[in-house]
Amino acid sequence: MVLLAACTPEPPPPDVRDITEIRARVGPRIAREMAEMGLQLGAPIFVRIFKESSELEVWVRDGARFRLFRNYPICKWAGTLGPKLKEGDLQSPEGFYRVDKSLMNPNSSYHLAFNLGFPNAYDRARGRTGSFLMVHGNCGSAGCYAMTNPMIEEIYLIAEAALENGQDAFQVHAFPFRMDESAPPGPSTAFWDSLRPAYRRFEATHVPPRVRVVDGEYVIE
Repeated sequence: MVLLAACTPEPPPPDVRDITEIRARVGPRIAREMAEMGLQLGAPIFVRIFKESSELEVWVRDGARFRLFRNYPICKWAGTLGPKLKEGDLQSPEGFYRVDKSLMNPNSSYHLAFNLGFPNAYDRARGRTGSFLMVHGNCGSAGCYAMTNPMIEEIYLIAEAALENGQDAFQVHAFPFRMDESAPPGPSTAFWDSLRPAYRRFEATHVPPRVRVVDGEYVIE
């Protein structure tokens, strides 16, 4: 079944897929659109995801701060508002993740993808399990964030350029919703409260906060 295979491991191909055609077709346009905004393709990036409104934001560093380049509609995410708890629960993750070069996947069956790195240290401290949770193309999800092929081409090339130009890893902050108000009562309230400080810090500064996990808890610096 296609949806169940959307975020499952795939056998590695014998060679890394050549995406030169995608770079040639999409890269110059993205570079031009960024330049028109005073931004540069290859500058460090920051990504935010909002489940409730199905949005993925790409922010690009401009001097000391980051500016919003584009807000992409998420075609499909899985499950409900709340964190991913276990393998096979068909739930898209929430939390703070870091994506480096090793998590970029040009060979994805879903066109292009990058792995979020779930579970992170916070997730593991709570016994949460799952694997191959991606942001990818197409429009089917069993736990990933599916963006459609045209959208993932842009996002992937922006991320690739940042990593190739010296950014060690880019942060992805996946939220249930925009956290301007208190979280509604429910089983995920305490978890959502742990996400809010990072959301508010970035809203105030437009500088991605440093996020660490200390004794199993998120610490925002």
